[in-house]
Amino acid sequence: MNHYKVAHPIDYRYGDKKLREIFSLDNIIKTYAKIESVVAETQAELGLIPKDAVEFIKKSAMEVRPEEVIEEEKRVNHDLVALVNVMAKKAGRWGEYIHWGLTSSDVKDTAMALLIKQALSIIEPKLKKFTVLLAKKAYEFRDLPCVGRTHGIHANIYLFGHKFAVFLDEMLRHLDRLNAAKERVLVGKLSGAVGIHTALGEMGEVIEEKALQKLGLKISEISTQIVPRDRLAELIITLSLISSTLDRFATEIRNLQRTEIGEVEEPFRKEQVGSSAMPHKRNPILSESISGLSRILRGLVTAALENIILWHERDLSNSSTERVLLPEIFLLLDEQLNKAIRILENLSVKRDKILQNIWYTRGLIFSEAIMMHLASKGYGRQKAHSLIRKIAMKAYTNNLDFKEALLSNSEIRRFLSPKEIEELFNPNRYIKVAKKRIKKLINIAEKKLGEKILS
Repeated sequence: MNHYKVAHPIDYRYGDKKLREIFSLDNIIKTYAKIESVVAETQAELGLIPKDAVEFIKKSAMEVRPEEVIEEEKRVNHDLVALVNVMAKKAGRWGEYIHWGLTSSDVKDTAMALLIKQALSIIEPKLKKFTVLLAKKAYEFRDLPCVGRTHGIHANIYLFGHKFAVFLDEMLRHLDRLNAAKERVLVGKLSGAVGIHTALGEMGEVIEEKALQKLGLKISEISTQIVPRDRLAELIITLSLISSTLDRFATEIRNLQRTEIGEVEEPFRKEQVGSSAMPHKRNPILSESISGLSRILRGLVTAALENIILWHERDLSNSSTERVLLPEIFLLLDEQLNKAIRILENLSVKRDKILQNIWYTRGLIFSEAIMMHLASKGYGRQKAHSLIRKIAMKAYTNNLDFKEALLSNSEIRRFLSPKEIEELFNPNRYIKVAKKRIKKLINIAEKKLGEKILS
């Protein structure tokens, strides 16, 4: 083993093995070679190059090995020329017809679209799985009232299932965004140097259309020497938005798992160790990892936006960035999704603690309900706010039960009976609308995903 090899986490720790294979040097070179052979095949069909050349060019594409290309690149200092030289040598005299009328960016930009398409075929099912799991959790906890918090402080009665419904709604928007971005990013170009078919003219347009159709890509109708990078930037932004929602989800889990709150716990294996020093620790490391990786993904957006601005018909400043950008954003997002799915599939929800926490402030969480009911009695909304605030602050300062503080106030007793007050302190009274909206959202999700979520 070479112990001095750089240990980049995406090489061994983060992301699906299949994704690592997609962005491996072997697959990238094989994809370049495949494009060269498809173009040659198309050109032969149209009579531009000899038909006899196709068999040899295809064979050379299948036989090319990364180490050969790397060795040739050391000599010529150009990765695509290195590939063409290796293929040409293998194809013998027919090698002269490889890369006919093309420029390097034709191959590399088209390959980038193919790699993205392959990567999305792994990412998208996980996005949908996570979305379905959110829908199921929203429905599962549609009857469980909980504390709603604003500024980290107990605010009002909330619905535990609604927490998952909000994330579900975000994910449905992300799937819409991704579908729209795919329409614009899954394109290739085979229009030659500076992008206007100067080498092959109108025949080049026909070749481009037919070859890209064989490769399963649309045409970038207008390009410079490269496909304009606003397309790629849109995809990177979309993937980063998904990452940020996963971060927000993970942050919610982390907060709810805090010892003082204790409403949920992410999965913790039987032999798992939380701390080398404190044997009792059960840390939310899956959620923390999701949040940490999001910081990297959001940073990649800046690089993608910078790559839009290139000199004239092209320069090379985007190339080095994209060698890092694409594998990192896909592998790190995949890692986030894997962990988020694992959390949802194995999440421990502490129902008793959730209901107990409602009463942590000794009833103060019902202040708005009392205020609005008092106002509806003709007391006046602003006047009711002032009175209830005065009683609430007294209860808070003196650690009193809010219900008892209300019942001891003569002004309250003039308008509200003890029975009315008692009914207003029922958490289930306030979750009807949220329950209805959860069911409505799940119906929308089923239509968008094209599958039944609730059995």
